[in-house]
Parts: sequence; structure tokens; C-alpha cells
Amino acid sequence: MVDLDGKVVLVTGASRGIGAAAALAFAEAGATVGVMARNQDGVRDLAARIGGIALAGDVARAGDMERAVAAMGDRWGRLDVLVNNAGVIGPMADIASADPTVWGQAIDINLKGVFHGMRAVLPMMRAQGGGTVLTVGSGAAHAPREGWSAYCASKAGAWMLTRALDHEARAQGIRAISLSPGTVATDMQAAIRQSGINPISQLDWSVHIPPEWPARALVWLCGPGGDAFLGDEVSLRDETIRRRLGLAA
Repeated sequence: MVDLDGKVVLVTGASRGIGAAAALAFAEAGATVGVMARNQDGVRDLAARIGGIALAGDVARAGDMERAVAAMGDRWGRLDVLVNNAGVIGPMADIASADPTVWGQAIDINLKGVFHGMRAVLPMMRAQGGGTVLTVGSGAAHAPREGWSAYCASKAGAWMLTRALDHEARAQGIRAISLSPGTVATDMQAAIRQSGINPISQLDWSVHIPPEWPARALVWLCGPGGDAFLGDEVSLRDETIRRRLGLAA
């Protein structure tokens, strides 16, 4: 286990799924954790459980992200890790029938939300001599899926943002890494299954990994193990990575 004692972490989309599991994993590793969701009530109990802070905000709004980062700095004087986790899958529809407003909302959250997070943390991280920005990516960034045009496009953009951040800021001590977790047993995956829109929706539930696996990987990437993946993407489909993390095959 990576020792993160004394480190301060902010996790977006922390009310459930990978975000909630990540908050617990970071706290277990010794970090102080801020948990952010659009509804503060959704993360209040989690924050109390881990001794952190509950933050209300929408990553799609630059000002909300800036205020969340400022709150972390005001409370603890630093921010060592940002986990860009907030994301949505919809609209699950082909391009011809997709609702333009809902399509745009996916871009606002999955892509612009990552940009807003990166932009908000850079001044503080640069001033303190460095930090780690982890973005929860997806295999959908690299291959089109039926009915997922917004999700695929936004995740592809987020992957490029990780590469761009590494290109611009590695010299200032900023560690930018993307994690592609594969299919995870979360509420999002349940919605995908219900849609029946593409082959992923037909997968047996037993093949999906638990959210604790990507949570564990996110913590690991904050340690020396992550140094080999700066500006890159780590896939939990990779059996070598799973073995390094001590996860079941």
C-alpha cells in the first residue's frame, strides 16, 4: 500500500461508485480527502466517515471547481492529488436520434469538467512544487461503441487533456495519468445493461470488476509505481498491472 500520510486529495463524483471507493481507499492510505458531488448531501456521510470535507459543486462549471479547490487550500494549505472521476454515460442513442442538449451535457461533464479540474489545481500545485492529476478514462476513448458517441468523444478528449497536461507541466512537477478501469460494477454499468444498446450492455454482470479495484489503482498511481506512466494511460484490463496491484485475475 502506498503511504499517503500528510497528503491532501480531492475526488470528484464521489457520491457513489468509483469515486466513493476511491475516497475510502485514499483515506485508508493516510490521506486527507475532500469529496465533491453536485449534491453535498450525497457526500456528507462519506466525508464524516473518513474525516474529510464534503463539497458541493458541478465540475461542468469552472467556478464550482475553482471554489472546491480553494476550499481545500483554505482548509489544509495544499492539494496533492486531484482525481477527475465525475462522469456520465448518456445519451445512449445513435447520433441521428441523440438529444443535442443531453449530448452537450456529457461533453460539459466528461471533457470540460476534466479541463476545469486541471486548470483549477495548477496554480496551487505549481506553487507547492508539484502534484498528481489522475483522470478516470475509458476504453471508449480509443474505440467507437454503438450509441455512445458523446461518451466516446468526451473520453477521447479527456485522454488528450492528460497528454496535454503532461506535455505542458511535467517540468513543474505535475504528474498527469489516465486510468482506464474497464467495465466496473456500478450504477452506470447497470444503466448500460438496461439500455441493451451495444455489446457491452450484454455482458454478464460477473465479468465487471468491483469499484474497489480502480480505487486501489488510483492510490497506487500516486506512488512510485505511477512514475512509469506519466502522460500515459494505465489499463486495468492489463493482467500485468493487475498482478502488480495484487488484484485477482
